[in-house]
Amino acid sequence: MPARFVPASLAVAMLLAGCTTIGPLPPASAPVETRPVLLPPDLGPSQPSPPAGQPTPSGDKPPEKPTGSAPIRDSDIRSMIVRLLPTSAKDRNGWAGDLQTAFTALGFPHAPQLYCAAIAVIEQESSFQADPVVPGLPAIVWRELEQRGSKYGIPKLLINTALLKSSPDGRSYKQRIDALKTEKQLNALFEDMIAELPAGKQLFAGYNPVRTGGPMQVSIEFAEQFARDKPYPYPPGRSIRDEVFTRRGGVYFGSAILLDYPAPYDDVVYRFADFNAGRYSSRNAAFQAALRQLSGQALSLDGDLLRYQSGKPSAQASSVETALQALAGKLRLSRAEIRRDLLLEKTAGFGQSPLYLRTMALADSQAGRPVARQAMPRIDLKSPKITRQLTTEWFARRVEGRYRSCLGRA
Repeated sequence: MPARFVPASLAVAMLLAGCTTIGPLPPASAPVETRPVLLPPDLGPSQPSPPAGQPTPSGDKPPEKPTGSAPIRDSDIRSMIVRLLPTSAKDRNGWAGDLQTAFTALGFPHAPQLYCAAIAVIEQESSFQADPVVPGLPAIVWRELEQRGSKYGIPKLLINTALLKSSPDGRSYKQRIDALKTEKQLNALFEDMIAELPAGKQLFAGYNPVRTGGPMQVSIEFAEQFARDKPYPYPPGRSIRDEVFTRRGGVYFGSAILLDYPAPYDDVVYRFADFNAGRYSSRNAAFQAALRQLSGQALSLDGDLLRYQSGKPSAQASSVETALQALAGKLRLSRAEIRRDLLLEKTAGFGQSPLYLRTMALADSQAGRPVARQAMPRIDLKSPKITRQLTTEWFARRVEGRYRSCLGRA
């Protein structure tokens, strides 16, 4: 149908929707791993802890443990978390309570290192605002609408007319856009448009461009999957998408994606890089660096080993897969086996796969020394909200600095 015949409400929905041989082959997407992490090696000494008062392997002296067998009281844990929070945080008891509840539900030990990791991310992502304000959000949305209108050949007048329609809260969609301050409000706007448009649920459900939210800017897709695999600890009453935009939900799911997986790093900065770029991106970037050394090909060190379309692995071979296929003889793996192992790239299992182990062993042999098993993903951060050039490394280093400051408060 020519663009000039597209109904106004349908046109706006189109625009907004666009804003943003060893065993059988595994499924295309691996389930979210939910193994609780006791104390990751990149965040401190492994369990069990050394005797009270004795130095840890890092040289830090842990706090004295109380004598006797009585467990640490909840009030003591809460007091510790309050002490770890930066002085700029408002409602410190509220933040401490949600952090403590999240850690208890996730099965994490109440260790300063773990709390400081979550606190550092919260401080970086939202400055301890449960629903952080996005400066200039109305202008961002209007700019996106104009760009999408130009792309689809939809006149600006048609867009503006459609947005004069009243929304469920009594205001027009134009008025709501002009008043936007937070991603939570933006999310509600899109949800209403999806529900209100003709056949909106059938045609546009799942196209809400708000993909992250809350005080830790956690992925809504991750939160929904995690809640399917592990019961959400708070009483039902609202959707998981809506919970992400609350303080309690944002802290719970943000702590889970940050800490609830075994990261093979000896430096916490790579876990923070993973938080920004995706789990195991730092391990995968090191794998790409090793493969670049072996193959002589100019591979990007972005942590993605496969091509992806709509979040799913593409059948088209990536540059990494092509380089590995050329080394299939040396790796003693078939193309099917290479593909099988690459499908594990977002999981801990890839680090134990024949493909990973043999590739890294070849790289070690060629270099005459062990090559790095962790590397900073080289990714430029792009978003309508970002007005200057930022990278994953910039993010990770900033969070690491906040983490070290938090440990100083401990």
